[in-house]
Amino acid sequence: MSDAENALTALLELMGRLRDPERGCPWDLRQTFATIAPYTIEEAYEVADAIERGDPAQIRDELGDLLFQVVFHARMAEERGWFDFAAVAGGIHDKLVRRHPHVFAGKSAASEAELSRNWEEQKARERAQGASTGGPGAAVSALADVPRALPALVRAAKLGRRAGRVGFDWPNAQQVRDKVLEELREVDAALATAGAPNAPEVVEEMGDLLFALANWSRHLQFDAEEALRGANSKFERRFRDMESLALARGLALSTLNAAEWDGLWLEAKVRESPARAGLEGSP
Repeated sequence: MSDAENALTALLELMGRLRDPERGCPWDLRQTFATIAPYTIEEAYEVADAIERGDPAQIRDELGDLLFQVVFHARMAEERGWFDFAAVAGGIHDKLVRRHPHVFAGKSAASEAELSRNWEEQKARERAQGASTGGPGAAVSALADVPRALPALVRAAKLGRRAGRVGFDWPNAQQVRDKVLEELREVDAALATAGAPNAPEVVEEMGDLLFALANWSRHLQFDAEEALRGANSKFERRFRDMESLALARGLALSTLNAAEWDGLWLEAKVRESPARAGLEGSP
């Protein structure tokens, strides 16, 4: 066997040992699909974070943690007689072969756009096939299998993209921008009439605004989630710089007034990118 096969076999055997009813780990034995799922999501985010940091050793370690999550879920399924790890690996292998006819079936694709269209058409056929085996009255929705556990901005864009494939979408980015402004006005109106700033009607209108923003980003052809991650990182970077500046000057953060905070923020922006400092205001 290859090194990869040996390593995977050892990992599967280790998982079996951890879940052994008599000799296993009490913590691992207590786990279920529901209790492990949050860890699986967390590990996927940690992979993304390691990639963003560009640290090869960390990427390797985090991929290992994520692979262990797959092995853990597969082991619990095997214990229930549902499927095993081999079925998981075989299933994704067969799916990828089906979705790459230009590689494995000798078909050609004219462009990347055509590849993407063929991919989505194959996914749609698979969803329809799944619905056809679901019993009498089963129907497939254009929004089928968009996971509820996705980050909300990612899911908003994906829902919009799916609806757009069957014709329910804004014609262009300008019209989505108009919708964003409409939703902002509705937030303002709800705030003006609600009894509290966190009243249900305000929360609902704010959700509509965020949904519109996610889909405006989609029409502008970038990922809203990625854009927000970038904004988060920028804010964190600049805030830490402000903390360093305050510490060097013996200033207690809790005693700063608004003008002092603005001064530190501007200074942090200048230190980071002098050319852009004048283009951005404080949050």
